[in-house]
Amino acid sequence: MKKLVFVLLLLPFISIAQNIDSAWFKNNYVKKEITITMRDGVKLFTAVYIPKNNAEKHPILITRTPYSCAPYGEANYSPRYYRAQNKEYLKENYIIVVQDVRGRWMSEGTFVDVRPYIENKRTKNDVDEASDTYDTIDWLVKNLENNNGNVGVFGISYPGFYSTEAALSNHPALKAVSPQAPDTDWFQGDDFHHNGAFMLMDGFSFYSGFGKPRPFPTTIGPKGFDFPTKDNYTFYLRTGALQNFSKIMGDSILFWNDLMNHPNNDAWWKARNTRNFVQHISPSTNTLVVGGLFDAEDAFGAQNLYKAIEAKAKNNNKLVLGPWYHGQWASGDGTHLGNVQFGSNTAEWYAQNIEVPYFNYYLKGKGSIDKIAEANIFFSGENKWRQFDQWPPKNVQEQSLALRKGGYLSQVVPLISPYATWDEYVSDPAKPVPYTGELAAGRTREYMDDDQRFASKRTDVLTYQTEILDKDVTLAGPLVADLFVSLSTTDADFIVKLVDVFPDDFKYADNDKYIMNNYQMLVRGEVMRGRFRNSFEKPEAFIPNKPTEVKYTLPDVAHTFQKGHRIMVQIQSSWFPLVDRNPQQFVDIYHCKDADFIKSTIRVYHNQSRIILPVLK
Repeated sequence: MKKLVFVLLLLPFISIAQNIDSAWFKNNYVKKEITITMRDGVKLFTAVYIPKNNAEKHPILITRTPYSCAPYGEANYSPRYYRAQNKEYLKENYIIVVQDVRGRWMSEGTFVDVRPYIENKRTKNDVDEASDTYDTIDWLVKNLENNNGNVGVFGISYPGFYSTEAALSNHPALKAVSPQAPDTDWFQGDDFHHNGAFMLMDGFSFYSGFGKPRPFPTTIGPKGFDFPTKDNYTFYLRTGALQNFSKIMGDSILFWNDLMNHPNNDAWWKARNTRNFVQHISPSTNTLVVGGLFDAEDAFGAQNLYKAIEAKAKNNNKLVLGPWYHGQWASGDGTHLGNVQFGSNTAEWYAQNIEVPYFNYYLKGKGSIDKIAEANIFFSGENKWRQFDQWPPKNVQEQSLALRKGGYLSQVVPLISPYATWDEYVSDPAKPVPYTGELAAGRTREYMDDDQRFASKRTDVLTYQTEILDKDVTLAGPLVADLFVSLSTTDADFIVKLVDVFPDDFKYADNDKYIMNNYQMLVRGEVMRGRFRNSFEKPEAFIPNKPTEVKYTLPDVAHTFQKGHRIMVQIQSSWFPLVDRNPQQFVDIYHCKDADFIKSTIRVYHNQSRIILPVLK
């Protein structure tokens, strides 16, 4: 009888333990708000969630963020920690730490965007995000009761940047770091520039709010710009040249002014490129770099941070690339993006098979990571995870598809004189090519795999495609666009898009919401500002009407073009308002006037112009 009563009394606790929600969180964790003093005396506001279970010592998992460790108040618990895979860390009794970085929200000090790493710190005032992380970890392991001395750091997007900086701290207690969709290089490929082209919509919408000064610690965030219309294409086109956006911003948003005054990849940008410093990561610090192949913001950062660590550091470094938008792997739902289905819940698979086991192994000494390969990559098209011992894989061969007269893509190139034939279009800044066929208030994340049929109907977009494929073609790694062009002006942008054309009768068995017959799925697209074709440091004007090579590398792709599909390439010179308009003259784009924008007649020469595919054999 006593045993039965004991079991009955235990049932409510078993039920609660299986349902990780707000009530469970408060019943099993205590929240503390503390300030941690940095070496220069600045105090950083930190929220700490501590397990009530004292039967064992607990690892510490940290996120450092400029986006607030809200909700504030020790009675207020953040819902983000009992959602998706975060709840697994609660089940495992992790000490959860989230910190407002220097100069943001409730922390003291002055905020600096992507604060440069100081390689040789000589005084206590030589502080950066790596030193702030070191000081934070040092305080936590020495002052939090029942911690096991093992620390991990992770974060997505800007917190991904702070995770990379954490890896540079080299604190001996730091065992595992996971930069996820990390801001890595804001000039070449992340967020606000791609190959030197300014990503207008993200830059303006973000900094009009985020960039506002915060004179003193506060729990109240800034307000962004109040857009007069939800039609972003019309708003950005009517506003015009970048100097008009600068007038809206005013003088108080410092980083916007920096963006406008550093048009080339100079020393100022290089100091903010974390790839330049990863050689300082300790061999004892394990890194897991995570990214989305359809991440509209930081696909470049994840891929290229991993490659930089591989090339420069001597630590244990692994990579995960899934079919995700920005941060989708932490959403709990990785089944689809927009109209494209992935055949399974890829976010759930990642959490259960990679992220949670990874931290459990390094921070708790639990389980195994034998099933986590060097590179864990999801291939859209075939909708399958593949594992490799390096990325890009060893068994990849370059295959060139030449642009042919009549809109064909072909491996076979006829022997004719160079520049004998071409396709031509007029790029008109007054009528730029939209980046999506939809009307939207903000930048959509779905554009990364969206239907491109709207673009292929335009006369200022060139379209080339193969015959129907008679076998699967799997691509794994970076694409290279090698164009031979001439312009009637002295500058232009080039956007190259790789597209998967679905069969005439294609449909998903369980989804009739969108007509997928002949769907033109964007697999990868990227812009190249023509003036940077030879150097990001020293831009060069085009000589009008002179054939010129524009060759650049697009971010990596992991996709299978299935039998019965076609491979398509689209070429255009605007992608608006995703990318700011090029005035198509060799002028200072950040300070030019509306009158400086002119039409350009652009020729793309056949046969020599090609796209180089990384074909997995």
